[in-house]
Amino acid sequence: MQKISLTALARHQLEIARNASSGRSADTVFGGHEHVMRQTMIALHAGFILNEHENPGEATIYVLSGRVSMTAEGEAWNGSPGDLLVVPDARHALEAVEDSVVLLTVAKHQ
Repeated sequence: MQKISLTALARHQLEIARNASSGRSADTVFGGHEHVMRQTMIALHAGFILNEHENPGEATIYVLSGRVSMTAEGEAWNGSPGDLLVVPDARHALEAVEDSVVLLTVAKHQ
């Protein structure tokens, strides 16, 4: 069994994002190329955006802290701590309205 403190990892990733010129930081929490499911913690400094990109499979975003806005095909969904956003099967972007940390879970199509 493996235990990971998401709270401690979120603090660490947010500190990295605040100091990065890109305004973001990410770390794989679980999974990888050899797994169907991958969980990645993403921290975004307020005002920074993960530019529009394709959805690699079924995916959700769980908001751990801050506020985010996901956009796709002219629609927008806002997320606050505790919200689970289902990533649309379309090109989408994610913006940090405040300093934010999310947990992205992706199950890649086989």
